[in-house]
Amino acid sequence: MDGDDQGHWLIGRAEIDPGLRDRVADDYRRLARAGPPDRYHEWIAERYGLDLSTGFAGHRLSNPWAKASGQLSMNRQQVAEDIEAGLGYIVLKTVIAETGDGAQSMSAWSIREARMLVESITSRRGERGWTVSWKGRGWWGTFAEYLDLLAAAREDAASSQTLIVPSVKYHLPAPGESEWLVEEYEHTTQKLVEAWQTTDDSPMPLEKDFSPTLAGSGHARVRETVIEWLRRVPALIRGAVDGGRVVVGLKIFNALFDDEFQLALLRSIQEADGIEATDWWTYGNRLFDPRREFDGHRGIAYGGPDLSDRNLRVLSAFQAEVGPAMRPLAATGNINSGRMALEYALRGASSFQLHTFFQLPNERYALTGGTRTQKALHELYLHPEDGLVVWLEHLARRWGLAHDPLRFVDVVGRGRPDR
Repeated sequence: MDGDDQGHWLIGRAEIDPGLRDRVADDYRRLARAGPPDRYHEWIAERYGLDLSTGFAGHRLSNPWAKASGQLSMNRQQVAEDIEAGLGYIVLKTVIAETGDGAQSMSAWSIREARMLVESITSRRGERGWTVSWKGRGWWGTFAEYLDLLAAAREDAASSQTLIVPSVKYHLPAPGESEWLVEEYEHTTQKLVEAWQTTDDSPMPLEKDFSPTLAGSGHARVRETVIEWLRRVPALIRGAVDGGRVVVGLKIFNALFDDEFQLALLRSIQEADGIEATDWWTYGNRLFDPRREFDGHRGIAYGGPDLSDRNLRVLSAFQAEVGPAMRPLAATGNINSGRMALEYALRGASSFQLHTFFQLPNERYALTGGTRTQKALHELYLHPEDGLVVWLEHLARRWGLAHDPLRFVDVVGRGRPDR
């Protein structure tokens, strides 16, 4: 198992007991007609002797699946469906930070545009996949409406094991600017913590979104500027509230520079300490093509196999540098199967944020009923060739991992299965 030339490590067919393969295939077909049982993640865990629990932002999760920030997490009904489906956590649509008088330095990212196009895409090496195109960027409603959504989502999730995570785009100074709009960080963070703590007073996880659209912005044309953003932002968020009330994550975008620059970004996160350190990081948000067009708009982000190829390549190199000292990682980017999720897990990811895979055409899912989230989970777990169950068992056999239960976290960060 040498891996392919794009750095994929889980290639070919999973090597597992034929009886287990038959059982997975039977469950896949049977549940496709009957629908998933209640408490689906627990059913999967019990049926296959798995411990799916993991950690994120200082919280224990029952499973590693998450909804990434975007058009699918911007109203209470969407969030409620994902809570019902039992996702480990949900990252809300990215809100644009503002000052006390409502001014937004990043207002250009607050575009009222909800139309999306899900379409097939072919990678540079000829692999077919899916991408979603839209002109919108961040939350376009009022900040008060976002606070209401956060409080309502927290209330709806209170009796579940699903974690709710707000996402924010704060001010970032352009190259040559030295002043940070600290008031944006203070006002926005304080109000979010107030909304979060209407349910309980636990620390609030917050994801700072470095959107892929930044890649096409003049803001991101100077490399040193981007690294300075990553260094300063965690301290500004933490400094906005009393100590310990917020847990900070950075969602890292793919710049238009080469892989070495991506590694420089990751090194800057890894080397930060104290108030400047991030508690977790999400990698890596979509690619950006300044020539790609959608609905009359030129320059949009995209996903698909090219995205996962680059992410896996960069993460492989970074893992080789830092090993088990790597800071907690959440993966995103073309996670379209349990196999792909485990590719990220082997490189250190302990949870997975999906967006595109939750909105494919209905005929692309075997499950005939239920929500898109439930349909996607059925594929992610039980697909007989690409599901997490068969590939996790493959890794267990490869490494001689203990069963009863077989723990998902035991494969996180272990690196290439042939070593």
